[in-house]
Amino acid sequence: MDAKQEQIPTGRSRVIHLAEAQASIPGPAGEHAITLLQRGTLKAMLSIGRFAPLPRPTTPHQQDEIYVILSGRGVFFHDGKRDAFEAGDLLFVAAGVEHRFEDFTEDTVVWVVFYGPN
Repeated sequence: MDAKQEQIPTGRSRVIHLAEAQASIPGPAGEHAITLLQRGTLKAMLSIGRFAPLPRPTTPHQQDEIYVILSGRGVFFHDGKRDAFEAGDLLFVAAGVEHRFEDFTEDTVVWVVFYGPN
């Protein structure tokens, strides 16, 4: 965990501005996603651009996930299905479900929220 990640506020309330979050990416090691909020089992991240390198192996996560698509479009592979997504869509994946982003545009920006027991 880098110094930026260690400074994640954990207070009882907070506003996270998209422009400020986007300015933090790429991270110091070229990360395409950063954690912006962590409290208990909840973790909120912002991911921009490539979810790559592709093809990307999928490892199901131990927590439920919500993705909010802010911009871009593509195909979301989840639980053996493929569904198109675009800006404004909300995607849900239960813990343990195989999933990945495919054929997405370079301007794809996504809020990522993990929650639930680890």
